[in-house]
Amino acid sequence: MLELREISLAILVDTDVQAKVSRLHCLFDEYQQQRITLDLSVNYSFEKSTLPGRPQKPDLVPPLQVPKRRMDTVEGRASLLHSLAHIEFNAMNLALDAIWRFPDMPTQYYEDWLRVAKEEAYHFSLVNKHMQSFGFTYGDFPAHNSLWEMVERTTDAVIARMALVPRTMEARGLDAVPGIRDRFKQIKDNRAVEILEIILHDEIGHVLIGNRWFNFLCARDGISPITAYRELAKKYRAPTLRGPFNIEARKQAGFTVEELNLMESS
Repeated sequence: MLELREISLAILVDTDVQAKVSRLHCLFDEYQQQRITLDLSVNYSFEKSTLPGRPQKPDLVPPLQVPKRRMDTVEGRASLLHSLAHIEFNAMNLALDAIWRFPDMPTQYYEDWLRVAKEEAYHFSLVNKHMQSFGFTYGDFPAHNSLWEMVERTTDAVIARMALVPRTMEARGLDAVPGIRDRFKQIKDNRAVEILEIILHDEIGHVLIGNRWFNFLCARDGISPITAYRELAKKYRAPTLRGPFNIEARKQAGFTVEELNLMESS
């Protein structure tokens, strides 16, 4: 019988974007129909240089070299959508990585991240299809790789991964998406607004999953989440949290009042 973590790794290394999306949706459906097993006893390994599987384009450049995205041209709007598609592509990969890389977590952990991977693939498809209506597609603009770089830094500890990827890097989207949505509202791109509403709704759930498993691991190890996060952020060189923060979305995503107060005072 096929095994969830092994197939997740196989999909992660696939370099064909559309094949990756299609295979991921099939994996989710097959798992729901109990045609895929879950084996937590196996430690898989893979060459770091081949992860994640990605197409030849987009070119990856430092964040400051990504062109500014102006909303007064079709190309500028497509470039902004491309940055969102790239985030969703990396988010799909990071969810797959969370599944295969870390054994010995509860079954629900793997099921949670499988759902995240499927939803990120859906987001990618929505954004890319809308970008194609402008005459562009994924790979047509350069992109940066900050999200995946944090995934690579946290390969040695699931608690670091949960702390610093969904709760730090992805949670930034909760703060940024409303502003991007409003920019598309101003130019009356209703389809982009609809897509961004879907992404914001789902991303709250994804960050909530990161919070759930980070807090689970802290409780299991008998450590304070506040202290653990501070130490992990320093050890793994996480970016400094900077506002303004979408406090309501972060509350829904499972951040405590104490955590939110510390963010706002930092």
